[in-house]
Amino acid sequence: MNSTDWGGLGVNLAAAAATAGAVLLATFAVAVRRGLHRIVDIVWGLAFAAVAAVTWMLSAGHGDDGRRLVVAAATVLWGLRLSAHIAHRSRGHGEDPRYTALLDKAPGNRTLYALRTVHLGQAALVWLISLPVQAASYSSAPLDALAYCALAVWAAGLAFETVGDHQLARFKADPANRGRIMDGGLWAWTRHPNYFGDGLVWWGLYLLACTAWQPALAVLVSPVFMTMLLTIGSGKRLLEKHMAHRPGYAEYAARTSGFLPLPPRKAVRGGSRSA
Repeated sequence: MNSTDWGGLGVNLAAAAATAGAVLLATFAVAVRRGLHRIVDIVWGLAFAAVAAVTWMLSAGHGDDGRRLVVAAATVLWGLRLSAHIAHRSRGHGEDPRYTALLDKAPGNRTLYALRTVHLGQAALVWLISLPVQAASYSSAPLDALAYCALAVWAAGLAFETVGDHQLARFKADPANRGRIMDGGLWAWTRHPNYFGDGLVWWGLYLLACTAWQPALAVLVSPVFMTMLLTIGSGKRLLEKHMAHRPGYAEYAARTSGFLPLPPRKAVRGGSRSA
């Protein structure tokens, strides 16, 4: 009978919290020393990879080995790719305006405020969002048809965000595109292919934890919260607020889906790609 080792999972939840906290505290120390809190974005994926690795080690003998390996490998691969991409994109840049604006409003000590809201806040998010990775690792259920469907969803998400990131990086690398709005490739179908891909990855990881109704219900908060974070939280909403002043962006937004990939709408009369 397929079951979840809830006792072992309980211990893992504490270990995952400690792991995420340790990674983000170390990040905080480096950020303070360099005066650059944007490095927390680079560590975001690494923190998930660390939690997945610790979970894989602790769950030995508690869950199905195939499921444990698949969920750990999928999480680590996603986390390392994301961190490498953000690290490359951030080279030579100063502080992220989002963090500057946030810390300018700090009540009291800016450093302690950064610790609470930026670093420990992200540690808590890593723990919460990683719940499916932890739960799947403590299930005795072997890989089945649903698990392979889950992997297909995860792979589609990873491919979507990887291709989207590559297309945007290549577009920005061409000096001829300076000041222009990227609206080709996947970016013609959604204004945020990277965020959509991210969301799909976590719905895939969630499905790997759906070996019974109890764990499926217990960890549903993870993909739901991740989707909300990407769409109405610090992802899409803040980026579009930053982009709203760019000439041509309003026309691009009018013809392009905000999140789910959809065929482009008919171009707005008078619209322009240039910015």
